[in-house]
Amino acid sequence: MSTLQRPPKKAVKKSKPRPSDPHPVGGKPGEIRIIGGQWKRIRLTVASKPGLRPTPDRVRETLFNWLGQDLGGWRCVDVFAGTGVLGFEAASRGAAEVHIFEQDPALVAQLKATQIKLQAGSTQIQRGDGVAALRQLALASVDLVFLDPPFESGLYEPALGAAAKALQPKGFIYLEGPSKWTDELLAPFGLHVYRYLKAGAVHAHLLQALGADAGEAA
Repeated sequence: MSTLQRPPKKAVKKSKPRPSDPHPVGGKPGEIRIIGGQWKRIRLTVASKPGLRPTPDRVRETLFNWLGQDLGGWRCVDVFAGTGVLGFEAASRGAAEVHIFEQDPALVAQLKATQIKLQAGSTQIQRGDGVAALRQLALASVDLVFLDPPFESGLYEPALGAAAKALQPKGFIYLEGPSKWTDELLAPFGLHVYRYLKAGAVHAHLLQALGADAGEAA
């Protein structure tokens, strides 16, 4: 009696793991777009840098809905600029002065190239430490501070302390981080949460000084 023979198993070819590609499309750096103002829909290059995470479109759109679309006459500071999209977004919406600070020399060069491309005369770009830059600002001299330091940097407390001193009484601080900041955590800096949004891993806060009246920006 013959024995039923099973066909031999085909060898499964194991595919080699592919390294993650830091560039989203075609090996080129990514892009992010300005979503409002005179440079609406213009795209900015996002370099392939560890930890560089531009503020998402949805979050920026919500942020500028909170602030109002016209920032005419505002003095703004973007102290951990990266791509500079927050600072350029503010300039696009009419901010009178936007001071942009970044430590990485390659990113500073890219920021200056963007400044030339947009002919962004209201922006000033400097290489330097964000917290040190805040500490050099005059007291109560700024309308809006963008704080988006590297998540694991340990810079949140010193940056908040310096930003709170530079902020004019009815000004705003935009704070982006990996976790939510409560009023209890912010009280030592004289700040409170005016608006809050969670989008994926990003916790976005719009802060004001305690006792400030923000009715016009609601």
